[in-house]
Amino acid sequence: MLFLNKMKVYAFVGPSGTGKSYRAQMVANEKNIKYIIDDGLLIRENEIIAGTSAKKAQTKIETVKQAIFLEEDQKMQICNAIKKYKPESILILGTSDDMVKKIAQNLNLPPIEEIIYITDVATKQEMETAKRIRQTEGKHVIPVPTFAIKKDFSGYLLDPLQIFKTKGKGEKPYIAEKSIIRPTFSYLGNFTISDSVFREIAEHIASKMPEIHKVLRTRIDNQDEGPTIYMEVSVVYGCNVLETLAEFKRTAKKEIENLTAMNVKSIDVVAKSIYMPEEQ
Repeated sequence: MLFLNKMKVYAFVGPSGTGKSYRAQMVANEKNIKYIIDDGLLIRENEIIAGTSAKKAQTKIETVKQAIFLEEDQKMQICNAIKKYKPESILILGTSDDMVKKIAQNLNLPPIEEIIYITDVATKQEMETAKRIRQTEGKHVIPVPTFAIKKDFSGYLLDPLQIFKTKGKGEKPYIAEKSIIRPTFSYLGNFTISDSVFREIAEHIASKMPEIHKVLRTRIDNQDEGPTIYMEVSVVYGCNVLETLAEFKRTAKKEIENLTAMNVKSIDVVAKSIYMPEEQ
């Protein structure tokens, strides 16, 4: 295709955990690149437009296969998106020269014309700090705002990260929005939260709402993608039932996510009965 012949392909290379994803947007911004390929994702200016993150893979082998687009379905999804958006330039992230060249080859992209190395943009101390955080806390960075990936990364520990930088004196300030995730499955082991934690938080919130008389039943389905919560309650006569249940769902979801740092996949609340207060 004609646009592929004109496309400029760049690569950003560095060992795993040294801060590539953290600095990817900065490098792309300096080169005026609007599209990034990182860990199985095609990202356009803070938005995932195609792919599945290799950070969600359950094994190291699956991670590598997704990162270099060995699966035909995943490869076609990225290729179709590239055909649709016709980027003028694209930045590929990888851990080695061979890896980024393999990604470009698998996606039928033009040869890489420039490789930027993590050592060009980060100090030795910064890279060592990034490695220590990855090894001790299992934290990974995705160069996309948290609100944009929360649904896809339900069940993962998520934290927003905003970086404010300037390229140099007199240059326009640059704000990079990113997300920190801690996979529920990693070399640090499985991360789980007991069903009773979600249940007790939800029931405590219900007890604080005067419109809800009593929680009749709570069922928690705790999956890798995040918990689903089903509750049956008794509401006080005279309250607006729909507004009460909607307010409870908003409050419960917010509090559970704040207290556990896990995404709630869904909350369903049903008013099973009406409580008639005794007249004083």
